[in-house]
Amino acid sequence: MGRARSSGRKQVAVEGVVEQVDGGVARLVPDRERVRGWTLSIDGAPQSHVDLDDPAYLSFEYQRRFGHVVDLVAPPGKPLRAVHLGGGAFTLARYVAATRPRSTQQVVERDAALVRLVRRELPLDPKARIRVRSTDAREGLAKVPDGWAGLVVADVFSGARTPAHLTSTEFLDDVRRALAPGGVYAANLADGPPLAHLRGQIATAAARFAELALIADPAVLRGKRFGNAVLVASDAPLPIAELTRRAASDPHPGRVQHGRELIDFTGGAAPVTDRAAVASPAPPASVFQ
Repeated sequence: MGRARSSGRKQVAVEGVVEQVDGGVARLVPDRERVRGWTLSIDGAPQSHVDLDDPAYLSFEYQRRFGHVVDLVAPPGKPLRAVHLGGGAFTLARYVAATRPRSTQQVVERDAALVRLVRRELPLDPKARIRVRSTDAREGLAKVPDGWAGLVVADVFSGARTPAHLTSTEFLDDVRRALAPGGVYAANLADGPPLAHLRGQIATAAARFAELALIADPAVLRGKRFGNAVLVASDAPLPIAELTRRAASDPHPGRVQHGRELIDFTGGAAPVTDRAAVASPAPPASVFQ
């Protein structure tokens, strides 16, 4: 990978690349099973996995579920206009570019130092139409033209927590503004027992979108452990049957909740507004051990 630089970059054969970024200590660790595969973590919390030789390969459970959404949001191969709030290693943007050539994408990643690290060590395909903005997710979303996006993905974590201002009805109002008619919103939500954050986020989305689905490990849905859930929302009917089939066939099978079952899951939780919003709960230390 080359020699260390005066910027504070440190390279160790086993550890890969270690560098201080705005959000903490970033580590790029090579995948021993994939020649050009890399895992990105920030302060020990895994963020992304990328295979530069096969960008259509999705390793992380929640990223596979995002991939299912990408596959089903439009006919196979049709280009998308996509907005990614939260960049990480640009895993999903690479996936869209590989599976839907000629797609036009915007990635909003606040951590400018992380963007520089990823661009340098895991360069994007120069033919991919991916624009990266180094700004706050909500500020970047506000710059997206009305009705521009067929897909908006929210995967933003700061210190392993989703910032409060990305959990409210006002935030979703701007997501709706940016979406084209029939467009789809997908969000990575992390929570554990008693699932108060997850229930509140479903109630918040239900206040703004007509159709909802939630994809998660059954143990997470039962409040047995901390984990990720992918929320999918639209004003158009969602491909529930195919989402269910794909989630069930994943290496770690997921369950899809929708309709009345999903609304009942909220337990009467109220939609979250900017005034009452708080960050998602911090994961227990055992999650990353």
